[in-house]
Amino acid sequence: MSEKTDYAIEVENLTKRFGELRAVDNISFTVKRGEVFALLGPNGAGKTSTVEIIDTIRTPTSGKVTLLGMDVTTQKRDIVHRIGVLPQGFTSFDRITVKETLQYYSRLYRRGTTDVDQLIELVNLTDKSDEQYKNLSGGLKQRLGIAISLVNDPEVVFLDEPTTGLDPRARHEVWQVLQGLKEKGKTVLLTTHYMEEAELLADTVAIISRGKIIAMGSPVELIHNNAQDQILTLQSVDGNVADIVRKIGFEPVLDSDDTVRIRIIQTEDVQLILSALKDAGALYLGLDVRKPNLEEVFLKLTGEALHDSHSEWGQV
Repeated sequence: MSEKTDYAIEVENLTKRFGELRAVDNISFTVKRGEVFALLGPNGAGKTSTVEIIDTIRTPTSGKVTLLGMDVTTQKRDIVHRIGVLPQGFTSFDRITVKETLQYYSRLYRRGTTDVDQLIELVNLTDKSDEQYKNLSGGLKQRLGIAISLVNDPEVVFLDEPTTGLDPRARHEVWQVLQGLKEKGKTVLLTTHYMEEAELLADTVAIISRGKIIAMGSPVELIHNNAQDQILTLQSVDGNVADIVRKIGFEPVLDSDDTVRIRIIQTEDVQLILSALKDAGALYLGLDVRKPNLEEVFLKLTGEALHDSHSEWGQV
């Protein structure tokens, strides 16, 4: 009998080792029922290992994980029928249609009451219901994968990097589907290395790096607490720009593509910098002033850009 709590997921001092590698390093967090919770971090940060423990695929080295009031290590058989999972690198059968695919998975779950047409409509695949899987684009395949994860009407849905490898248009289409899950009140645990995805979809974001959670809160809270400054970007600058900016009291960062990024505290700083460049006759081809976002938070907390992060750990 599961214990009814306000939390769908409770993780306490979770650690997972693979030999000498500590992929998940003593992390703790809770996920409220009905919220979208995102684990945000680069490849190799420990996101997938964490999710695979919570959804009962792997066993923890130490720590306790409770899902829907049940212990994931001792009550797996009671849990699996109440969750849905879209694994990273999802694939299906090439020569059966969208509708046939969902009917097949419905039979696997012994869900005779599954409304397959409603699921197809939920993920915006109605006009592709008779299309074979092999003929679907990457974005359409991911939308079908999300539909499969919902076949058993789960209480908690796990989506591991659901938009990796998709082009921007396909990514946005998948986001629309995920927003639909949010509106239906599903509890969703999402892993991603796209800060925009986490910022748009998640109620709570846990930033994870090298197996540790280094910050957690709503996107607004994380940005407010860690990255209030704005960023002025000057594009295609000549060689004098960085020196001029430095002389008037700012710390420019020169990128390899001749772009200079400058952290500013107030809007008036932009005019101060541009006036100094004009007076010195320094050239640049474009500028952009950007409000802080989760990528800036990650950069501040870890010292590395999220989209450029590399790891020797592999996919963990």
